[in-house]
Amino acid sequence: MSDIIQLLPDHVANQIAAGEVVQRPASIVKELLENAIDAGATKIDLIIREAGRNLIQVVDNGSGMSETDARLAFERHATSKIHSTEDIFHITTKGFRGEALASIAAVAQVELKTRQKDTPLGTNIYMEGGELKFQEPAQTAEGSNFLVKNLFYNVPARRKFLKNNNIEFRHILDEFQRVALAHQDTEFDLFHNDEPIFRLRKGSPAQRIVEIFGRKLQPLLIPIREELDWITFHGYVAKPEGAKKTRGEQFFFANNRFFKSAYLNKAVQEAFEGLLQPGYTPSYFLYLDIDPEKIDVNIHPQKTEVKFEDEHLIFALIRSTVKRSLGIYNIAPSLDFDRDPKMESFFGTPSRANHSGFKPENVSVGRDFNPFNDEPKVGTTEMVNMTQMYQQDLTASAEPSKINLFDDDEDFDEDIMRLPNGYWLYNKGDRTLMIDPGRIHSILSADKNKGKTHSSESHPLLYSLEYHLNEVEKTKFRSIKKYLPALGFDMKLAQENVLRIDAVPEGLKESQVIKFLEKIFEILEYRSEEDFMHYYDYQWNRISSKTRFDFIYKYEIENLIREFHRIGFPEYTPAGKKCFIELPLDELKNKF
Repeated sequence: MSDIIQLLPDHVANQIAAGEVVQRPASIVKELLENAIDAGATKIDLIIREAGRNLIQVVDNGSGMSETDARLAFERHATSKIHSTEDIFHITTKGFRGEALASIAAVAQVELKTRQKDTPLGTNIYMEGGELKFQEPAQTAEGSNFLVKNLFYNVPARRKFLKNNNIEFRHILDEFQRVALAHQDTEFDLFHNDEPIFRLRKGSPAQRIVEIFGRKLQPLLIPIREELDWITFHGYVAKPEGAKKTRGEQFFFANNRFFKSAYLNKAVQEAFEGLLQPGYTPSYFLYLDIDPEKIDVNIHPQKTEVKFEDEHLIFALIRSTVKRSLGIYNIAPSLDFDRDPKMESFFGTPSRANHSGFKPENVSVGRDFNPFNDEPKVGTTEMVNMTQMYQQDLTASAEPSKINLFDDDEDFDEDIMRLPNGYWLYNKGDRTLMIDPGRIHSILSADKNKGKTHSSESHPLLYSLEYHLNEVEKTKFRSIKKYLPALGFDMKLAQENVLRIDAVPEGLKESQVIKFLEKIFEILEYRSEEDFMHYYDYQWNRISSKTRFDFIYKYEIENLIREFHRIGFPEYTPAGKKCFIELPLDELKNKF
């Protein structure tokens, strides 16, 4: 038999190896930004065109490279960070493996202009498909200027699998935010298609968080800090009202390196136990400064995971410190933290916020006072005045206008009854059903709007509403603004990232507008603008649907049941939730 094993050609091997590093444009952004940080840059510009397909440019004022180093930087496994195997366990820099630039050059057209300080001339290098096309002296600014053009031009199969620009740019924003949050002493500018997206100046961690995620987050931030001999833990968590159903504002950093950890995320989640609605995740920006020997950052191709020497101790530290801070700021329901015994030796008694004494105002009410009596009693003048007003309101609203909703042969007077929990009992033939009016209403709304994509009727607001966008939300808004006029919205970007809302779709209450917009921005996370209409309709139906507690009058339920019969009285909603259950009357009889 003939031999079948052969060595891959260099260009094929390089392209395969590049797949471990360069998965999408955001991968290149991450590597180039981290290289700029390692070069000591204090100012970094990131310039993107067409979500990185056509151009990714990173300009920094770092140390720059010599002519020889500039050429060697594009060779595989070329690095200035590692000299021996032992160095892998003392890593304090971002990049260290030495394969990033070689991988990028294998799948794109790359130009580098770089100059060291006090050197009159710099170097200009051009790589294409991993091959050096030219290298020559050049006049250029101190630092480095990388231009990566036409990503995957020589691997069309991989270029085809890139998502649309909206999604790819969202991934770029993720990488940009991670680096920017870790380095508040560095200035960052981000441009996309010649439009400024971020201009981040040097500042405190809190200032950087607010610059990126908007002023709405500022009053919600709670500082976190704990210093031990071997670790410093600091950062911010947002109050429970800042929690969201979608992830996106959860950041862990170890030695200023972003990492993901489902295990440590659980520690934060447990610290918020009892404070969040089910399914919600708190926002947090947490930093661990730890001895490099106690952490391994070389366990993931994209370096987004790390391994701690004692992860259980880190878990206990995070949980206890976050929970303590919530208590100090009067957020936690109790200051009894159930602290992990493993941590007792590290923590003293937590600080407790001063609680000023609170005395409820004494209200004197006559012993014989009854708000339902017609005649007031002596000594209850103020309470009686309030009660009379209350009774007048009830008289005006308790009896709805009488409407003949049904044929004469259908009488619901003895067939339905409201329960205290918002459900209703309905006798249907020889069966007794407990119905959920909210779910029935949602089915009827969906049936009514079948074939309609949205309501285009516009309702002008008496006073304009303002919604403060962060830069991520502003990018999302621009991706969908062309749809908004047809949906009934009149809104435009004003100064300082303020979205001014002058009209909303008919049926959307003014009190619901801001919450509705927040939900729309949430569902746009990593979704294409083409998906927008589908999710808009879904969210519209959710916000416009009633709950079972909204139905308090019998005539409302009568009308609801009549419409429900019209569509066949289905037992389940499209999501598989029961609209009604049948009560086992025979079993109930046996209870007596």
